This record gives sequence, C-alpha cells and structure tokens, in this order.
Amino acid sequence: MTAPQTDEFVIIGLTLEGRPFRPSDWAERLAGVMAQFGGDPPFRYSPYCQPTVSEGVKCVVVDARLKAIEPAAHRFLVSFANDNELQVRPGRKTARSWDEAGPGDAPRAPGDDRK
Repeated sequence: MTAPQTDEFVIIGLTLEGRPFRPSDWAERLAGVMAQFGGDPPFRYSPYCQPTVSEGVKCVVVDARLKAIEPAAHRFLVSFANDNELQVRPGRKTARSWDEAGPGDAPRAPGDDRK
C-alpha cells in the first residue's frame, strides 16, 4: 500500500531527536530565502514556501508544485531539512488560507494557535 500523495509537506522545527531547532527565527529566515521583494507590498512570502506555527512549533509549509516550478529551490528545502535532521511530515491536501497575514508577517494557516 502506498502513502496518499499530498500537495505539500511540512518541515517541523524539531530535530529527529525531538529537540527544538535553533535559531528561533529559522522558519522566517528559510521562507525569506524564497520571498519576493519589491512591489506592493514591499515584502511577501512565496506562496510555495510559508512559515507558520503548528501546535506551538515553528514550521515551514512547502507546496509540492515547487518541485515542477523551481526544482533547485525544492531540492534546497529538502536538503535543508535533511542536513539539519528536522522532522518532515506530509501536509494538507486542501488549500490553506495564507491571506490572513499582513505583509511580512508569518501567515496563519487554519488551526494556527498563535494569539
């Protein structure tokens, strides 16, 4: 039996041993590498790589379409997770609503527990 295909994967800010990954702003930095600069607003995270928080842990959600659109960027993100021994899990098959965040803010996915 094969695992169901997902439309995204999540890099979790915990090592394989369960320790928090540092620095504390790693998710924003990683997503910032893929961000778009300039225009209106002047800074916007890529729709293919979004920082978020899940169950109190910082994560980066990577849209699987990135592999077809920009294979090198996809490889970079996968290598980052592997090189830093970070936990990775399949993401949602349904669309997320990233538009709740303001420019430059970490977006909030449905169920995000930040206040």
